[in-house]
Amino acid sequence: MYQIRMKNCAFFARHGVYDEEEMLGQRFYVDATLTVDPGQALENDAIDGTVDYGVAFQVIEKIVTGERRFLIEALALEVGKALTQRFPQIGRAEITVRKPNAPVPGVLDHVEVTVAWPQ
Repeated sequence: MYQIRMKNCAFFARHGVYDEEEMLGQRFYVDATLTVDPGQALENDAIDGTVDYGVAFQVIEKIVTGERRFLIEALALEVGKALTQRFPQIGRAEITVRKPNAPVPGVLDHVEVTVAWPQ
């Protein structure tokens, strides 16, 4: 097994509980740590047996910029499920979603959640 890490994938989207979050939108950041069973892909230097991270990025982008989610936890879970479905060689996907402009009554850098799939 080995890991692929994709860090700070940035997307503009409209997730959140409040109507203002949907109306205004904001940038979200996604990290994906994918634990991959290489089969013979590494020995054969063949992308066919591993995870094409360009395609993985597109999977993440489609979900994050798609349907609104109230919870970034639900968003992270959906990304993890989609990546493991698209790439069966992923044994585990840990997805972190960061929301820099979370509506809280105070100053913070960001709120983030990490969800693993399968759990």
